[in-house]
Amino acid sequence: MNTPAEAPLRQPSEFRYRENQAQPKLQPVRRWFQRIVGVGPDLPEPVLRTLGEMYYEADPVAEAFVDEVYLHGPGAAEGRRLLDLALERGIDAVPDAPASMRRLFAELETPPNWYDARQFELGRRLFRRYGPTIYRYMGAVTLEGYRENSVAKPLVMTGAYVADSTRQRFLETAAFWRDVSDAGGMDPGGVGRKTAMRVRVMHVFVRRRLLKHPLWREQDWGVPISQADALITLMAGSIMPALHLQLMGFRPTREEKLAIMHFWRYVGHVMGVQPRWYPENISDAAQFGYYVFTKGVDGAGEDFISLSRSFAQAFLAPGQAGQTWGRRLRDWLEHRILLGTVNCFVSGPTRRRAGIPSAGLWNLYPLAGFPLLFLWETLRRGCPPLERLAYRHAEWRLRRWFAHHMHERKAEYTAVSQFTR
Repeated sequence: MNTPAEAPLRQPSEFRYRENQAQPKLQPVRRWFQRIVGVGPDLPEPVLRTLGEMYYEADPVAEAFVDEVYLHGPGAAEGRRLLDLALERGIDAVPDAPASMRRLFAELETPPNWYDARQFELGRRLFRRYGPTIYRYMGAVTLEGYRENSVAKPLVMTGAYVADSTRQRFLETAAFWRDVSDAGGMDPGGVGRKTAMRVRVMHVFVRRRLLKHPLWREQDWGVPISQADALITLMAGSIMPALHLQLMGFRPTREEKLAIMHFWRYVGHVMGVQPRWYPENISDAAQFGYYVFTKGVDGAGEDFISLSRSFAQAFLAPGQAGQTWGRRLRDWLEHRILLGTVNCFVSGPTRRRAGIPSAGLWNLYPLAGFPLLFLWETLRRGCPPLERLAYRHAEWRLRRWFAHHMHERKAEYTAVSQFTR
């Protein structure tokens, strides 16, 4: 009896995980991974196949909504009005809502079967407890992602994170992280929920325009803002800082590490990031991290260098007229802290290829407070009043950080109207 032939493998030409594993430089890494994690570094072949295919998967539910309402229906202005109304008051406030819009909001208003409110809240509180430290970390580790064209090209072609726009774009992204992690932010009517849905719709327009761009190579990179790349973003905001920031003295429990993965999984779900595979435990997440750093061709070249240097210099802005010395000093300190974070958490090869300068003694800044922070975290873990105090202190630091850097500006989540290339 003949068995059905396996469907042909569809993955971008720059997805090179299997081929890369024979490289001599990876053999010590593979051995150390086995010793430290207790399992081999490779994800199962069916998972690798799924991850490769996910480069061609986007967000069909949001795309159908944009097609029916924005492009072939009442138009962009009415589409935004309907979206804002439904986000504010629920889909029932739009009695004649198109079918695609009802399907979109059914996803938003019906939690997935894996959602656990307690885990979500535990993960949310951990994310907030890091304060602005996690924003600097998440910004820094994106330099590793810039090595790949599927990540770098959308940013360069749209003008995001390039030259003078880098600082404002990073702060807008940080404002998004703040909104979705606010207490109640992802509840109905919450600011994070509204922000996530607006970003989701914006991504549809960016994706469509990039796919039509003559320089976009779908056979090499997949679709822009794919499920595969978006999954990497979710991990970069969850398990990666939960593990790496332990070097600074933070002490999240195993339950909290799993919870922060759960938190970002739900945020991703609302944004249309609904991958067919998601890490279930720390071992899965560690294998996924190895996959991320060894799957590509490091082919972004000058775009990688431009994006990396722009971020490293984002807060090295010349003093503006009327700016106080205190504000200039805080900008200088932010630049040194950010550059120290890059030097601490970004790999040496990535920094050298990008030409990222050393921050001198500031390279040690992220680690310098380890003894005191480790002691504080140890006391906090066993004392609920100290836990609450740590959370309130982190909230205070966040408010100060945003007050200084954002001033009176608000984040704007709109698709670009023209490309820089």
